[in-house]
Amino acid sequence: MNFRKCSFRFCSVFLVIILTLLYFSYKLIWIQFFRRTYLADRAEKQHNYGVILEPKRGAIFDRYMRPLALNISVESLFANPRKMRPKDKEKALRVLPGILNLDEAFLQDRLNRRKYFIWLSRKLPKQLAQEVKELEIPGLGFIKESKRHYPGQSLAAHVIGFAGVDNRGLEGLELLYDDFLKGQEGWSQVIRDARQHELLIEKAYIPPKDGFSLVLTIDEMIQYIAETALEEAYIKHNAKAASIIVMNPQTGEILALANRPTYDLSWYDRSMAESRINRSVAYVYEPGSVFKIVAASAALEEGVFDEEDKIFCENGAYRIANNILHDYHSYGTITFREVFEYSSNIGTTKVAQKLGPDLYYKYARRFRFGLKTRVDLVGEVDGWVKAPSQWSKTTIGAMPIGQEVTVTPLQLVCAIASIANDGIYMKPFVVKYIKDNNDELIKAFQPVVLDRVVSENTARRVKAILNGVVNKGTGKRARIEGIEVAGKTGTAQKVVNGRYSDSKFYATFIGFAPLEDPRLAAVVVFDEPHPNHFGGTVAAPVFRDVVLNSLKYLEATQD
Repeated sequence: MNFRKCSFRFCSVFLVIILTLLYFSYKLIWIQFFRRTYLADRAEKQHNYGVILEPKRGAIFDRYMRPLALNISVESLFANPRKMRPKDKEKALRVLPGILNLDEAFLQDRLNRRKYFIWLSRKLPKQLAQEVKELEIPGLGFIKESKRHYPGQSLAAHVIGFAGVDNRGLEGLELLYDDFLKGQEGWSQVIRDARQHELLIEKAYIPPKDGFSLVLTIDEMIQYIAETALEEAYIKHNAKAASIIVMNPQTGEILALANRPTYDLSWYDRSMAESRINRSVAYVYEPGSVFKIVAASAALEEGVFDEEDKIFCENGAYRIANNILHDYHSYGTITFREVFEYSSNIGTTKVAQKLGPDLYYKYARRFRFGLKTRVDLVGEVDGWVKAPSQWSKTTIGAMPIGQEVTVTPLQLVCAIASIANDGIYMKPFVVKYIKDNNDELIKAFQPVVLDRVVSENTARRVKAILNGVVNKGTGKRARIEGIEVAGKTGTAQKVVNGRYSDSKFYATFIGFAPLEDPRLAAVVVFDEPHPNHFGGTVAAPVFRDVVLNSLKYLEATQD
């Protein structure tokens, strides 16, 4: 009886052992032959992990190598949730949201993930990083990264644009030249022990390649002068918006470009979308009387009028089809020169009527209205100039005075610069060259002639007329003592709900100086200034201040 009990017990134990051995043999075969690749990969990931090495984004400098955008070293916070104990996570959830302004649900989600590495907050200010370090929470760590820094804050904001937290360009030159600026990422593989401690051994290493730097045509000092004057007038005249561009008419180099409203590049995410629009190139409007330079240039170039030819201006009222065209002041018979000095709408229309639609349209296109200037800035639009086949019976009385046509401020400054440059239209540009960290030239951009708008002789005759506009016509507030200035005023009614408004206007001034050897051309535009709204009253003084101070600065830098 005892023998049978022992035999049964022995068999049972033996059977269990055999089944256990069979089970483990099966598992071993399964792991060895069917799970080998998966488990090997998992072990590799546990003991080896790759770190992406961020390259240094290229800087952006003004023409004299003054930094407008550069990268500074900062620290980014990460967590190793697999290494953190429950009490470590609890402490992190209790204190980090208040320090880093993080949503508690977001932080909890991150810490609950079964990962060895996860970002919590990127590119922290030095003070915040130090506060987190002092907490000494196991499982939290820092990696040094670089953050985009804009020393001038909002200076040249619409030219430079901005880069995001990942150092990728999102707007302006930062976006347009991102392929040059961003560089190439590197990679490093680090070995860890069984406790996930780094062994300071790099299994593989590919260094990052830093980005190239941009050197602009922008002059930081002229940019500052332009922005200061524009800001003061923008506030003084209660304008909805404003723009200014300063250009070297002989080369097409843009020395300054600014818009209002504007924004701080370092806090672009806190700005309104409207303030980030580069109105100088991406916004069109009916320009008003500044567009009269087309009629003046075409008539002189074609020999249709001479400066002293007489034109009867109908004493202030002139019928065009079913519309009555008016002058702000009533004029009788005045000379061709005086038509533009005093900005007579009726006189300009009569000049255009004698030219005819086809010839007038030809010169509007020669000045590249309705065409992009091909500037190296994001978002340029081309405006609109109607072909003669699209003209109505009243277009001949509207387009020559700057109605039924839309332009950008950049097109206007390029047009007046072509007159300053003896009839040669230069392509505008803002990047002079691209270089690497060793100051080796990667790519250079030279002045480019796009067209000859009018002959040198015609350009000089138009210059003299525009000089008269400033000395004795509508642009007197643009005069600079000791310097001869040429320019044209424009005051245009805005179209509101399909009709021209009697209370909302654009005020514009375009011009250049000095007269005989122009160094600067500029356009100043205000959108809805009030109560003063005339181009000669609102925009011309800004032109005068900017050009005067910029010429003084340029003269001082040459000494």
